[in-house]
Amino acid sequence: MSQSTQQREPTPPTMDQSDERLASRSGLSGAWHDFLDRLRSGDLGTLPVIAGLVVIFSVMYFLNDNFLSPTNLVNLTLQASDTGVIALGIVVVLLVGQIDLSVGSVSGVSAAITAITFVQLGWPLAASIGAAVASGCLIGWVYSIMFNRFGVPSFVISLAGLLGFLGVQLYILSPYGRAVNIPFDSGLVQFASILFLPHWASYVLVVVLAGGYLAAGLARARERRAANLSAGSLTGLLVRAGLLAVALAVGVFVLNQARGVSYMFVLFVGLVLIMHYMLSRTRWGRSLYAVGGNVEAARRAGINVRAVYASAFVACSGLAALGGVLAAARLTSASTTTGTGDVN
Repeated sequence: MSQSTQQREPTPPTMDQSDERLASRSGLSGAWHDFLDRLRSGDLGTLPVIAGLVVIFSVMYFLNDNFLSPTNLVNLTLQASDTGVIALGIVVVLLVGQIDLSVGSVSGVSAAITAITFVQLGWPLAASIGAAVASGCLIGWVYSIMFNRFGVPSFVISLAGLLGFLGVQLYILSPYGRAVNIPFDSGLVQFASILFLPHWASYVLVVVLAGGYLAAGLARARERRAANLSAGSLTGLLVRAGLLAVALAVGVFVLNQARGVSYMFVLFVGLVLIMHYMLSRTRWGRSLYAVGGNVEAARRAGINVRAVYASAFVACSGLAALGGVLAAARLTSASTTTGTGDVN
């Protein structure tokens, strides 16, 4: 057989596309048609979330044209950071098919512990934060014992915790007038409300995030090709990374018209990236998905189901406690209303 004939031989399909029903098209045009095919089949992915956010922002802007002003958007990033940290914990416990209704109350208790130990008892700031987060982890561990050993449904446990820890929060704060103010010049309040990245540093962060996305995509593609699996084209990856960089740069530019990007928001973004890595690239994350998908199958596969449940409850309550600390720092106080209302 001649060399020209050998060059014309088609490349054998990868293992995940050996069935023609699973084959995907190549190039940007192929990626676009694959996306349209997924939409037609009902696989909408994150599209409903994006559409919902567009509708919400449009309605809010129609009601008040200051909603999309740089000053208000900066305030939104501050307000969303502590609530977002709590939401990360909720994601973990939902992945194993359970629920935690008490995250608001847990965040309120942790805020009270932080304020009392730091302001009233004079503890070092790191010790106060550590005690607050440790209390949340302890609560999650107690939940896991009640769930694993006694079979109490998580709905019942966390509903009782929601009411019980509201009482604990009231009991802790009552001797201090039901509210403890945190000094405005403390490092905790400065971090949550005052400290913002220099404008040049915020753009460096954009480059780092987009470059990290590109590097992760390249590494993932190499791993898949080494395992004889299909991988997206380099052009498509570059386009996605470029669009991400442009979107982040525009957002940062708008925020920089006011105070800019806060340190607390950077912390939240960092926690999101860490959680994404933990859920998608670690054995623990795969175990969470396995237990949430089929408990019996996960048990027969050798996964310690009880340990997975325990880690989910501890992570959820621990992140709720951290969110409570950030909320107290942003509001410069801890009161009996911290963690209530919309958080619950």
